[in-house]
Amino acid sequence: MATLLGENIVLRALEPEDLNFLFTAENNEVFWEISSTQTPYSKYILEKYIENSHQDIYEAKQYRFVICNTENIPVGMIDLFDFNPQHLRIGIGILLIPKHQNKGYGVEALELIIDYAFSYLNVHQIFANITSDNFKSISLFEKFNFKPAGVKKDWIYSKSTFKDEILYQLIK
Repeated sequence: MATLLGENIVLRALEPEDLNFLFTAENNEVFWEISSTQTPYSKYILEKYIENSHQDIYEAKQYRFVICNTENIPVGMIDLFDFNPQHLRIGIGILLIPKHQNKGYGVEALELIIDYAFSYLNVHQIFANITSDNFKSISLFEKFNFKPAGVKKDWIYSKSTFKDEILYQLIK
């Protein structure tokens, strides 16, 4: 799996030269709430992660794509996780660096990954977990006909408050 080509973006595998990008993104406290991170990652740990990112999705049950714009600048990541080939389902998560949001990259990345999951992984459904206050993500996923399937009450504890998390599904 090398790349998925869009009109304005490319979804590609992690490369060793992504270390600084990954280090900056993973250690940005803005994203810790959605990634359930509580401590920073070292470059050493992220380097090992990149080294092992070549694992087949059927083995690792997950895969991370880097979202790059037309200048080959990383603008975000889109993850496939909890891949279950027996039950034909997979989870999806997307992260865009704040300065690259609202430029259509998320729409194009989600469109590419939905096609990839249904066409190449042959899943029956894709799911996403989105906090109820993440209106940008809710709007993005609903644009692609993801439907709310349930609410996990008080699921995320962040900044001394609980947040609900909505389970969204797209069933083929």
